[in-house]
Amino acid sequence: MTRPFTEGPTDPTVQPVPASVVEQVDAADTTLQNPKRAVVSLGANLGNRLETLQGAVDALEDTPGVRVKAVSPVYETEPWGVEPGSQPSYFNAVVVLRTTLPPSSLLERAHAVEEAFRRVRDERWGPRTLDVDIVSYADVRSDDPHLTLPHPRAHERAFVLAPWHDVDPGAELPGRGPVGELLDAVTREGVTLREDLELRLPE
Repeated sequence: MTRPFTEGPTDPTVQPVPASVVEQVDAADTTLQNPKRAVVSLGANLGNRLETLQGAVDALEDTPGVRVKAVSPVYETEPWGVEPGSQPSYFNAVVVLRTTLPPSSLLERAHAVEEAFRRVRDERWGPRTLDVDIVSYADVRSDDPHLTLPHPRAHERAFVLAPWHDVDPGAELPGRGPVGELLDAVTREGVTLREDLELRLPE
């Protein structure tokens, strides 16, 4: 399929995470007092998509009160709600965090990370350099229009459920049930695991 958009440089691959890095991330958890578990989804379909996702992971780790605990495999996803072939495909991933930030502050940080990568909000289903969405925050359930928790459409999206299940097979979406069961109930059409690509945990 021919795509009318010009891609950036070839997306780079990165090496597997050394065990020493995982140990450092676990050790860093001790610097947080009473942290909460949060799940964040990332997506990008403009520019160097893998580099952008890695930059978002690193930016989240650089946030005071946030520790990145796990990063999912990368999935390639056809865009939703648009004419097939009218936009480049997305790269998607899920990040599991431990954080002392309240949900509202984590949302502010998510928006700041998007803006750092020149996210533009001109149209609902438009192409974008970066999406950072809070999928869940501990067991919080909220209908706040500024931040609905858990994300109101996460249970319908294979590009969220598949990477989340990969990184945390026993996870549950508050109010919806086990992620594995939710994933079995949706189609994976247009959502492809990219085994040749990998995101790294921040050092």
